[in-house]
Amino acid sequence: MVGTMAKEKGRKLIAQNKKARHDYHILDTYEAGLVLMGTEVKSLRQGRASLVDGFVQLDGHEAWLHNVHVPEYSQGTWTNHSARRKRKLLLHRAEIDKLESKSQETGHTIVPLALYFKDGRAKVEIALAKGKKEYDKRQTLREQQDRREAARAISAARRKQRA
Repeated sequence: MVGTMAKEKGRKLIAQNKKARHDYHILDTYEAGLVLMGTEVKSLRQGRASLVDGFVQLDGHEAWLHNVHVPEYSQGTWTNHSARRKRKLLLHRAEIDKLESKSQETGHTIVPLALYFKDGRAKVEIALAKGKKEYDKRQTLREQQDRREAARAISAARRKQRA
């Protein structure tokens, strides 16, 4: 068999950073590959990871993912990885250059949004983001509440109609 491909198809979500969408205005998203050790992949396959404090740092035309917690693999031996090590991201040169120039602007940062397997390969969705001010967060929460209340009112009206 020449050139074996990954057996899995589709996208299997491992971890999501919901707080990032609350704390930041998402300006642009990118999909990046990850350079991982074998035990990290096995730990991710068990669906265990946390993106909560994660961020991306650009260093010498390379992108590095910091503070993402991938717990040690339970069956791992001395070859096990450290849970919070920095991991290299695989992006195209043009994407890195674009991120580098945009992230220099004040208030801009690069945060991980989701960690998932795509066709058997570990990927991370990163976003160029701008920090929200406190009133922006309140505004977002208010909009969500208004949408929920409107949906409740509509469903209540429909229930009344049927009755």
